[in-house]
Amino acid sequence: MENHFDTDVALTYDADAAEMFGDDVLGPTVQRLAELAAGGPALEFAIGTGRVALPLAAAGVEVHGIEYSPAMATQMRAKQGGAAIPVVLGDMATTRVDGVFTLVYLVFNTIMNLTTQDAQVACFANAAAHLRPGGCFVVEVMVPQLQRLAAGERFVPFSVTDDHIGIDEYDVVTQRLVSHHVTSAADWVTRQSIPFRYAWPAELDLMARMAGMELESRHADWLGSPFTATSPSHVSVWRLPS
Repeated sequence: MENHFDTDVALTYDADAAEMFGDDVLGPTVQRLAELAAGGPALEFAIGTGRVALPLAAAGVEVHGIEYSPAMATQMRAKQGGAAIPVVLGDMATTRVDGVFTLVYLVFNTIMNLTTQDAQVACFANAAAHLRPGGCFVVEVMVPQLQRLAAGERFVPFSVTDDHIGIDEYDVVTQRLVSHHVTSAADWVTRQSIPFRYAWPAELDLMARMAGMELESRHADWLGSPFTATSPSHVSVWRLPS
């Protein structure tokens, strides 16, 4: 697994994803995760700079984390309350943490950072291995935007502003997706291309079943909006039987 979140990315990650740190985003996210934790401990796969983990811990949930990028974990530890959250460095598909949890969660499309089906299947198995009976695994991820592709087309623009152009490149045969970002300022231009693997909700459901979990709910967002054929993302909850 290649690290695309090195020091340069980690230093600007919070600013680049500023819209994901707003109360309108984090409020419903933290509230729902706290409900699912049900007073027990939670484990975040790909804890990053602590965007979700820190407010969840502040809400009274015992939070642990796994993070592949040392630079991202360093950014979290430097924040208020960050040093108190135990973080194990490693791949979320295979790395084990001591203890069992009532909640394992994976947010903001990060399941797609695992770029093979085998790795994604292993991630679900790893989540189940960390859960207490009756515990749940939560994934927030985009729905592949293939409805926006014309026949034979590969590119879907998702951001066009004065300082950022973002384009997703789809390969419908391999389910690979490369997210291209061109960022500019007065005296510089940078380009970053990050590989992902997209998966349909039904495929994720099968991965969960293979890991011994059952689908409990699927909504379009953290507020519980209905999931429909045109929803751009979903928040899915799979539970390990008691």
